[in-house]
Amino acid sequence: MRGSDFPPPRNADEYIGQQPAAFRPALEELRHIILTTVPQATEVISYQLPCYKYHYMLVGIGTNKKYCSFYTMSPGLVKSMQENLKGVKVSGSTLHFAPDEPLPVDLIKKIITERMIQNEVLALSKKSKK
Repeated sequence: MRGSDFPPPRNADEYIGQQPAAFRPALEELRHIILTTVPQATEVISYQLPCYKYHYMLVGIGTNKKYCSFYTMSPGLVKSMQENLKGVKVSGSTLHFAPDEPLPVDLIKKIITERMIQNEVLALSKKSKK
């Protein structure tokens, strides 16, 4: 949701600081959930958004005009979890949350954990091919 008034963010703190005040607490909470679920994840900026790497890209966070966004980076995972996502606004592999509503922390942790496992399996499969 950044306007062109801001330079591209160099880190997650800058990105979050550039967002409207109403969005910042939810973004900080998403960031905290990610980093406590996968403490070994690396925080990077990709496509001008905070993203988290664990072997490969894990998940990302951002905003649009109305919502905070949680990028799962796995359309297949979102499709397989449709039953768990009832009541959540989903667009492709992205979940959207109103900034003034509580986040579904358990669901977010479950998605992060599944993505972590996917990345570990991928890393092992590539390692075994060498």
